[in-house]
Amino acid sequence: MSKVNVLVRAMMAAALAVAMIPSYGSTLDSVIQSKKLRCGVMLDSPPAGFRTPDNKPDGFDVAYCQDMAQALGAQAEIVETPSPDRIPALVSNRIDVLVASTTNTAQRGISVAFSQPYINYLTVVLTRKGTNIQSSGSMKGHPLGGVNGTSTEQFINKSIAQWKDPKTTYTGFGSDTEAYLALQQGKVDAILVSASTANLLVKSGKFPTFVIGATADLADMDSIAVKRDDYQFLQWVKLFIWNQVSSGRYKELYNKYIAPGEPAPLSLKSVDY
Repeated sequence: MSKVNVLVRAMMAAALAVAMIPSYGSTLDSVIQSKKLRCGVMLDSPPAGFRTPDNKPDGFDVAYCQDMAQALGAQAEIVETPSPDRIPALVSNRIDVLVASTTNTAQRGISVAFSQPYINYLTVVLTRKGTNIQSSGSMKGHPLGGVNGTSTEQFINKSIAQWKDPKTTYTGFGSDTEAYLALQQGKVDAILVSASTANLLVKSGKFPTFVIGATADLADMDSIAVKRDDYQFLQWVKLFIWNQVSSGRYKELYNKYIAPGEPAPLSLKSVDY
């Protein structure tokens, strides 16, 4: 067999191998073609996501996802995604996009791609009557709780490491609902939640012992996440967020679900996305 024939056969084999590799298009294309957008949303975290009395998904993140789907000419499919399962759900392709109050940490950025912030929550201390906890600093010496894999968990654990107080403990829970129940039952004395969530819980009447302490020194600006290598869809999501703000829709949803008045800013000084 001549060297030319060997080379030709090798090139043909290489071309065939390339042809056999599956082609994965952008989620943007697949959503437009299927006319369905699968959004991962936490439905145990009001006002971002919750269920109405007739069991329908609602909340800021739900409405935001529905706006995204409408802009794509698709129907929104709300996929309930608990906090610890947010990143895994996206990585395993169970959802197309994560709209679930997710903080854009560098560690999470190893697995998924983040947009610029789409919502900014003020974080407060939520405790019970009689604990004498009024600020994040006064949580020292108490059993504390939070949801596994969240930025508030990282904040509390960092504070505990600095305090070096053996009486200060931390317990992580699988969902916000479990954390609220633990606080109500006295298993923990304080958790950190958004101000809007704290107000809803206190006003609901379901937790008569809950009281709101001071704000915590924790900026909770959350981003939308897509698959790590999906640059096309990420660029579209970033543009969509910009349009939500410039059109006034962000303020409309913020006033409906979060609080009246001007929304909290979506940027930090000297930082560009």
